[in-house]
This record gives sequence, structure tokens and C-alpha cells, in this order.
Amino acid sequence: MKMTDLFLDELAREANATRRALERIPDGRSDWKPHPKSMSLGQLATLVSSLPSWIVTTVNQEELDMKPAGSPGYMPPPELHTSRELVDALEKHVSAAQEALEKTNDRHLMMPWRFKVGGMVVSEEPRYQVIRDSVFNHLAHHRGQLTVYLRLNDASVPSIYGPSADDGHFG
Repeated sequence: MKMTDLFLDELAREANATRRALERIPDGRSDWKPHPKSMSLGQLATLVSSLPSWIVTTVNQEELDMKPAGSPGYMPPPELHTSRELVDALEKHVSAAQEALEKTNDRHLMMPWRFKVGGMVVSEEPRYQVIRDSVFNHLAHHRGQLTVYLRLNDASVPSIYGPSADDGHFG
């Protein structure tokens, strides 16, 4: 089986779980934070909805510099405020990620990709490893945070990899 097929299957599964979480975001609570050092609910949910777009960057660019010389650097996507906006953004990013994966091949995914800050290489790994660690693992981590935010806002928590107290079935 090709890596691209594995990634497309994983993207579909993770998108379904992510969609279920984003659908439960309570509207009007985007400024809520569990702690002053935490991201707001809106920031976290926007990040979760946009993470599949990182596949496009990893496949289609040789590198990403978070603070290139003469530029303001990375700007996070505009914060989204409703569950509908979040789900729509997720669908857009998943579609673009699917397209990028369908147009690439395993040889390309084994080529190195660089992450830079201010022109300095912070990491250089094969693209497939970046997709595993910086997209799928990162998505699972932040989606897990998001489910805690849901619980603390009295919103139901969807089943993800197994039943939740609100959804007694497997995702």
C-alpha cells in the first residue's frame, strides 16, 4: 500500500472525529479560557479546524519559515466564532489536503522538508514524518484539549477513539 493511500485514509478518519468535536462548540463562547495562559476556545477550535491545511504546505512547499527576514512572519488564520464556520473551514482544509495527497507520490513524501524560524533550520525531516508528527499527532493533541474545553463548557463530548460519557459508542 502506498503512503499516500494510508494518509488519505487517516485524514478521512481524523476529519470525521474532528468534525464531531467542532460541531459541538458552543456559539458565543469563543473568548472563554480555562486558564490565563491557555488559548481561548475560539483560538483552539480555529487551530483544530485548520490543521489539515498543514498537509498542503508540507507537500507543496520545500520549507516553512515562521519568521522570514523582512516579513511579519506566520499569521494564524482569522479566528472563527461559530461551529458552522469551524466545520466549513475544516471541510475546505480537508478537501485541499486530499487533493495535495492525491497529486503527490511516496518518493516525494520521502524527500526532506525544513521548518525554519528567522532563516534558521529548526528541523529537517522527510515529508511523511512531518505529516505524521506535525499534522496527525498535533491534531489529536489539540482535539483532545478541545474536548476538555467542551466538557468545561457543559457541551457534550463526542466519542473519538472510544466512547465518551456523552456518546456511549465508538466513534
